[in-house]
Amino acid sequence: MSLSLNQRIWMLAWPLLLSNLTAPLLGLVDTAVVGHLAHPRYLAAVALGSNFFMFLYFSFNFLRMGTTGFASQARGGERDTRVVLLRGLVLSGALGLVLILLTPLLRETGLWLLGGSDEVQALARQYINIRILGAPAALANFALIGFAIGTHNTRVPLKMTLLMHSSNALLDILLVQVWDWDVRGVATASACAEYIGLAGGLFWLRHALRPPRQRETIWQWPAILALMSVNRDIFIRSLALFSTFFFFTSQGARLGDAVLAANAVLITFLLILSNLLDGFANAAEALVGEAKGKQDHASLVRAITATGRWTLACAALGLGIFALAGAPLIGLLTDLPEIRDTAIHYLPWILLLPLTASAGFWLDGIFVGATWGAAMRNTMLLSVVIFFLFWALTQGMGNHGLWLTMNGFMATRGICMGWVLWRRLSD
Repeated sequence: MSLSLNQRIWMLAWPLLLSNLTAPLLGLVDTAVVGHLAHPRYLAAVALGSNFFMFLYFSFNFLRMGTTGFASQARGGERDTRVVLLRGLVLSGALGLVLILLTPLLRETGLWLLGGSDEVQALARQYINIRILGAPAALANFALIGFAIGTHNTRVPLKMTLLMHSSNALLDILLVQVWDWDVRGVATASACAEYIGLAGGLFWLRHALRPPRQRETIWQWPAILALMSVNRDIFIRSLALFSTFFFFTSQGARLGDAVLAANAVLITFLLILSNLLDGFANAAEALVGEAKGKQDHASLVRAITATGRWTLACAALGLGIFALAGAPLIGLLTDLPEIRDTAIHYLPWILLLPLTASAGFWLDGIFVGATWGAAMRNTMLLSVVIFFLFWALTQGMGNHGLWLTMNGFMATRGICMGWVLWRRLSD
């Protein structure tokens, strides 16, 4: 049974693992293209703009998580899964249009919070104005990927992300290096890639877009309210999570453009780690959701245990990569001596992340599959309180204090979620 379960986990995880690893590769291309321009302000501006969209878009990551949880449970309970996707696409399209309409308010609020010099903010404003046009496609892609994971069709996210990221990389080179569009080129490439990925996802999941066997089930109020309830809790959780990254970036900006740019380089390591771990967290989502849909407690426990072992292995791999290739990777990302030397100075804090952050990513997958939205919300809110306590105690340490705070936050998140999981399994 154990071998069979591990085979299922690997069959689910390997396309997601490859898919997730392409995300930081895209970040490497963006950073490398802009990091070789004449002045650090371009890299700092893209760092501000990218963090703005990381906070904005991933605050809506509930569209993926909620779709995955309900689709996997519908699959386990042998119910029609297509209504879950259709609800997710309608909701994501509407929310994307709202974001475009609210661009001036969101942009100015975000830049005020993030800080940075006037020159950097002016460039970041251009970046945001262009990239926001891809919002409807970006949010719809969350729903498509979530549905594919929940229905165990994990090769679709791989194909979607390969299509998006390869298109983005090619457009980056064309628009920035050839046409000299600087940050405008990076933003245009990102927005176009979202729509290219959406077109590919709709094509690969076209079989699921036929009307359900019972049309009226799309608008069943109990199902819609359940979706909105879980999405609300995950939305609050995501806002809380990315508020910490937002605050981290803004505090780095107040330490100077060089520190801001160096932290943008170093945060790429966290993205690499998260995307390495998320392959097995996503497999946990699918298997835990299926077990819950079947109401099979034994299968639930086996899925949790097996994916936990895979997570430990990935954390060890991430630690080895960071220890051996950290400094060369920083040199690949930027050839500006001030930024490179600053990033290498703070690299030891990155080596702690596989130890402090891994449990939280794995437990996210379990909670999403089980649709424990309220528990995700509450543990995240408590962890954010601890984050700001760490920050208050380490302000005198400068950027060292910021990275200590980030590691403390990640460890707290894993501990809180682990305690909730232990209590629920005991009950």
